[in-house]
Amino acid sequence: MLRMSLETNPYAQLLLAAMKQSGCTVFNDRHFSCENCDGCVSGGFDSATSQIVLCQNNIRQQSHMNRVVAHELIHAFDHCRAHVDWFKNVKHLACSEIRAANLSGDCTLMNEIARFKFGLKAHHQTCVRDRAIRSILAVRKVSRETAEKAVDEVFDACFNDLEPFGRIPHNKTDAKRAYKDFLNRDRYNANL
Repeated sequence: MLRMSLETNPYAQLLLAAMKQSGCTVFNDRHFSCENCDGCVSGGFDSATSQIVLCQNNIRQQSHMNRVVAHELIHAFDHCRAHVDWFKNVKHLACSEIRAANLSGDCTLMNEIARFKFGLKAHHQTCVRDRAIRSILAVRKVSRETAEKAVDEVFDACFNDLEPFGRIPHNKTDAKRAYKDFLNRDRYNANL
């Protein structure tokens, strides 16, 4: 499933290309680890080793694998470009969790309908906020109030940071377009 995600998922393809362009080339055999995990965790990013851990016992469908790989690659991209202080600054963690929920497909309409959570007004933002808080609570021993405060303080700036996608990819077609645009970003400037 991992190989298929890396080779065919446009979210992953774009993030891998962006990381390579930023000087952080990802090697499949070095930067991904499939392991059995406790609880209902699907994956994680280990900043100490720059490795993405995928919980093989909790990922049963290719679509789920695609979302987890994209989510964790966003953390890896943030680590590469912004040198996030994952352990000492909860706002840095909050920002990366907001970006991952916003850009990875976690909060698509279809995923929310499958969770029996959907609304009409600003629902995407609500989903992103809720999933970011949930992720912080899963990886840090902080109070819900601390997690909510951190997310609220950085939400607008981090929600609007769309790098490297340039847009919120609401579905695979949007992600393919974003990947194509990313590949062609420098072509215009090169012709000037």
